[in-house]
Amino acid sequence: MASSSSSLKRKRSYDVFLSFRGTDVRKNFLGHLYTTLDQNGIFTYIDNKEMRKGEQIWPALMKAIEEAQVAIIVFSEDYASSSWCLEEVAKIMKCKAQKDLIVLPE
Repeated sequence: MASSSSSLKRKRSYDVFLSFRGTDVRKNFLGHLYTTLDQNGIFTYIDNKEMRKGEQIWPALMKAIEEAQVAIIVFSEDYASSSWCLEEVAKIMKCKAQKDLIVLPE
């Protein structure tokens, strides 16, 4: 993925958008995933924990989803109970249908 994304003219700002919920996920699996993607030259959007304190982050999240080539949804115990996460999934699925966003898992 890194070689193909770097060899193509970049039409989108991010190679990957990570959608997740919870500090337990962030500190364990997600941290390892992000590090591995980054070390392989895959430009990945991961929201900053502090950013969710206000709704001003919402437009930035929506833009990041729109500008990603791939969205990876990291489901966890609390994911579906979060209105933020459900809104992200709705936007991700809209972009999949309208902008050919690749969504994992399928």
